[in-house]
Amino acid sequence: MIFLELSLENFGPYLGKNIINLRPENDGETRPIILFGGMNGGGKTTLMDAIRLTLYGNRAQCSTRGNLSYSEFLNQSVHRNTPPTETTRIELTFEHIQEDKPTIFKVVRYWTKEPKDGKETLGILVYDDYLKEWWPDKALTNAWDEYIETLLPLGISNLFLFDGEQVKELAELETPPPLVVDAIRSLLGLELAERLSVDLDILVSRKRKEIAGAKELAALEKLETKFKDLIVERDIATQEQGSCNNQLIDKQNKLRQAEEKFISEGGKIAGERNQLDQQQTDLKEQANTTRQTMVELAAGVLPLALITPLLNQIQIQAEIETQQQQAKIEKEALQKRSDRLIQYITKLDLKAKQIEQIKTFLDQEYQELEQAASSSEKPWLQADTEVIEQLENLLKYELKAKEEIGAEKINQLKEIEKDIEFLERQLAIAASPEIYEQLQRNVRQAQKELAKAQAAKEMANRRVEESKRELEKTRKEIEQYSQEHIKLRNNQHIITSAAKVQNTLKLFKEKLTLKKLNKLEKEVTQCFCYLLHKTDLVHRIVIDTQSFSLSLYDTQGKAVPKHRLSAGEKQLLAISFLWGLARVSGRHLPVAIDTPLGRLDSSHRQNLIERYFPAASHQVILLSTDTEIGKTEVENLRKLEAIAREYLLKYDGNERQTIVKDGYFW
Repeated sequence: MIFLELSLENFGPYLGKNIINLRPENDGETRPIILFGGMNGGGKTTLMDAIRLTLYGNRAQCSTRGNLSYSEFLNQSVHRNTPPTETTRIELTFEHIQEDKPTIFKVVRYWTKEPKDGKETLGILVYDDYLKEWWPDKALTNAWDEYIETLLPLGISNLFLFDGEQVKELAELETPPPLVVDAIRSLLGLELAERLSVDLDILVSRKRKEIAGAKELAALEKLETKFKDLIVERDIATQEQGSCNNQLIDKQNKLRQAEEKFISEGGKIAGERNQLDQQQTDLKEQANTTRQTMVELAAGVLPLALITPLLNQIQIQAEIETQQQQAKIEKEALQKRSDRLIQYITKLDLKAKQIEQIKTFLDQEYQELEQAASSSEKPWLQADTEVIEQLENLLKYELKAKEEIGAEKINQLKEIEKDIEFLERQLAIAASPEIYEQLQRNVRQAQKELAKAQAAKEMANRRVEESKRELEKTRKEIEQYSQEHIKLRNNQHIITSAAKVQNTLKLFKEKLTLKKLNKLEKEVTQCFCYLLHKTDLVHRIVIDTQSFSLSLYDTQGKAVPKHRLSAGEKQLLAISFLWGLARVSGRHLPVAIDTPLGRLDSSHRQNLIERYFPAASHQVILLSTDTEIGKTEVENLRKLEAIAREYLLKYDGNERQTIVKDGYFW
């Protein structure tokens, strides 16, 4: 199991959406540690609470919940500046091997202030690697509490998601607290034997009650007589049930025939005559309205569409005459300008050849204008500019618009006439009032007869079921009397055998405990010696089979009192205990540690940083202040290439929110 991403939205001190990448890799290279830095009150513990809450919901053991109800805790977790329209949302994406292949899950929980029913909304998404999309899994959502118990059971979660205060408490106690003891039993598989023993006690208690409440065998003959009478009653009721069923089928056929006749002879249409008449009236009114609109169109410019070619010819003729008129005006103006220009040129000191070239050029221009102004056909339209513009607007816009409206109204009128014709055909086949009444009476009579047949069948079914129940009850009573003696002997045998099984379970539990604890002792001893800089202080650690308390022995086999250990050494012992449990469990789970280095001196701290953090798991999430994992410690981890990602949780007192930034304190 690997945590891939954590998303917090308006949760605790995290305002808005904050997405944190938790992948234990850097540039494709696997590195186990995800390091978070933050001052006290900056939101480190909130990250741990978010992971627990996402995975376990109402069952999560969050640090700030205390005695609050779940709905109160959810309300308390909403950031105070969250807009009313937004929700509080936490998401955890993780990868797990399922059916021999990696599968990515996303657990989503979201709620608002004062959540409905005091609960959040849960959603489980599974990533489809082929389609590259997320798909909701409703079945997994409904069974999430059971499923997460197979991955990371709540009972052992504190052994993988823990904080420095928990380690300090464990270090100071002579025996682990009940919560840790239960987790140890669950992790080592010892609870199965205990659960089976409790189930046997419950079974024995139940069997003893059955023996104590057993009655004498009697009245068996009376029951057998009653059983025979009930068989006869059942057979009679079954025959009556079959007869009622046949009558019901007959009445159903008659009703169907009456309804078909009612429809085929126009009864249904006759019943809807008033509605059909009204529809016909409405359609005729629509038709008249449409026709009136078409008349109004015909009174306007629409008829001119019939002579559109002639209007186009007129438009062309108007353009030709306009061009001729403009050419005449330009010719007269050019003639006057040319005369004045020639008079002026003759006064200039120009050569005769140059003057002749100018005259030739002016004559060419004049001839071109004279050719454009002259025409073999005399102008006959003589339309002014306003008329030409009106003609152009009529051809380009008005006629097209009116033609489209006219076509639309014609289509509407055709559809309305079709509907009127269909209604007329329906009304034509409608039954007369007398026939309609008779058809309706026939249907009602058939419905009444069918209702009576259904009621009779229900009564017959009830009698059959009652007789069967009574018969089954009597059979069970007979079997109880006839097998009472065997049952008593079986119960006594179960009680006797249970005692033997209990003894066997006791031995099994003791041997299993010794086997598991022996392996755990070796792992804890190895982890403690690995972390401790005093290699000759402890040679062996022994774990009590009942209380799970730790006893330490030196190389001479003498007990080492726990009070001789320094505070830091006790903390390393507690960490070694948790580390050994994780290794013995065989579960490949992430480890998250909040405030991991409290009360440790420099040498112990160095050993923990260099030896425990990089090897505690394939993914180690550390949440530290600047005084725990300081500049020297983080540089050592970087040199070991153990850190995949670094984040700084910076709290803004003015905005009252925590901002997640890349990088550590240094």
